[in-house]
Amino acid sequence: MNIVYLGIDLAKNIFQLCGLNQAGKPLYTKRVDRKILLQTIANIPACLIGVEASTGAFYWQREFEKLGNKVKVISPQYVKPFVHGQKNDGNDAQAIAVALMQPTMKFVPPKSPEQQDIQALHRARQRIVSHRTATICQIRGLLLDRGIPIGAAITRARRAIPLILEDAENGLSARMRRTIAELYELFLDLERRIGFFDKEIDTVFKQSEACQRIAKVKGIGPKTATAVIAAIGEGTEFKNGRHFAAWLGLVPRQHSSGDRQILMNMTKKGDKHLRTLLIHGARAIVRVATNNNDSYLNQWVNQLKERRGFNKTIVAVANKNAQIIWSILHSGTEYRPAVI
Repeated sequence: MNIVYLGIDLAKNIFQLCGLNQAGKPLYTKRVDRKILLQTIANIPACLIGVEASTGAFYWQREFEKLGNKVKVISPQYVKPFVHGQKNDGNDAQAIAVALMQPTMKFVPPKSPEQQDIQALHRARQRIVSHRTATICQIRGLLLDRGIPIGAAITRARRAIPLILEDAENGLSARMRRTIAELYELFLDLERRIGFFDKEIDTVFKQSEACQRIAKVKGIGPKTATAVIAAIGEGTEFKNGRHFAAWLGLVPRQHSSGDRQILMNMTKKGDKHLRTLLIHGARAIVRVATNNNDSYLNQWVNQLKERRGFNKTIVAVANKNAQIIWSILHSGTEYRPAVI
C-alpha cells in the first residue's frame, strides 16, 4: 500500500480510517477499536495523518507522531465541504483525508500537554464564572420579585445581599431568607473557587518568560498572556501577525465580487475566549486614551475613534495587539512601544 494521506475519524471507542494515494484515490478503509488503534497505525508506513479538532485530537496527534508520522489537526468547518453523500464515519474519514490534500488548507496549531494544562485552567475558570453569574442573576430575580432591587454589578450584589438578609423589615419571609442565604453561600463558594484558578493562572504567568514579555504590551494582563501561550505556543503555525489576527476573527467579513468590495462586522472565528480577552483589554486602552495624547498609541487611538467610532476602534486595537503579540513570540524579542 502506498498510502500518502490518512484520514482518521476520531471517536470514543471505534475509529474509522481512510487512506489515499498521491492522486487522492482511496486505497485503505478500516474500522479500528481503540485498544488496537496505535498498533494498526504502526503497521502502516509513515504518512501524513489528518484528524478533526475535537476532544482527544491533540493527544492522538502526539501519539501518532511518536510512530514517525506527520499529523495535522483540521477544524471541522474546513472538513465539511469535502463530505460526499450521507454523513457516516466512512465518509467523514475520507473527507478528512481529502481536506488534508488541499495545498491551501489551514490547520489548528498543535498543543503540548503543558499548553492543555493552562487551557484547562482557563476553561474551568470560565465555567465557574458562568455559574457565578447565573447564581447572582437568580438571586437578583427572586429579590426583585419581592420588590427589592439590587445593582447589576457583582460588587454591588456582594455588598447588598448580606444587608438584605439582615434587614428584618423588608418583607421577606423566613423561608425566602433561607433560600436567598443558601444561594448566597453558593455564590461565596464559587468566588472562592474562582480565586483558586486566578492564583493558578498567576503562578503560570510568573513562571513563563514568554508570558511576561507579552504582558508588557498595553492591554495585556496575566490571563490574556497565559491564554495566548495555551492557544498558539510560539505562533509557528502562522505566517505573520495578520494571519494570527485573522485566525482570531479580528478582521472584517467580506461579501465582495469584482470591483465591489463590501466589508462587514468581524468574522468572530477562532478562539472565542482569547478573542474576548483581547477585546476587553482593547476596550480599556480606548477608554484611557480619551482626551489623553501623551503617547503615540493614544494619539492613534483617538484619531481612529474620531474617524471610525468607539466599537470599531476597540476591534482595531485588539487586532493591533494580536499582531504585536505574534511578533514578540515569533522573534523572541522584548516589546518596544512606539514613541512620539
